[in-house]
Amino acid sequence: QVRLVESGGGSVQAGGSLRLSCVASGYTYNTTCIASFRQAPGKEREGVAGIDSDGSTRYADSVKGRFTISRDHAKDTLYLQMDSPEPEDTAMYYCALAFGDLIAPYGLNPGLFALWGSGTQVNVSS
Repeated sequence: QVRLVESGGGSVQAGGSLRLSCVASGYTYNTTCIASFRQAPGKEREGVAGIDSDGSTRYADSVKGRFTISRDHAKDTLYLQMDSPEPEDTAMYYCALAFGDLIAPYGLNPGLFALWGSGTQVNVSS
């Protein structure tokens, strides 16, 4: 059974930094894409950043230049480095995994991802 477990959320001041992690387990397929999504109260879930197995990445315009996504294949772990967060980044952050390299051709479409973590809350204060 595939399992995704996020960690690293919490409270941070605007302009600070935070690193989210997501550990994936329970699968053996090598070609996977993994992404970070977020959902704020009253808003739709939106893609933040994603990365394919070959390292191709995609970012939402709102986080370009501030957030960096990376993955450690040996540890089956996704990292989302959040630098200079803003109050608008406050949300529940979820990681999601799909089989295949889907980020480069299709972008951050939540409908592509069937496997989701339970989320970690990020609160950014001004």
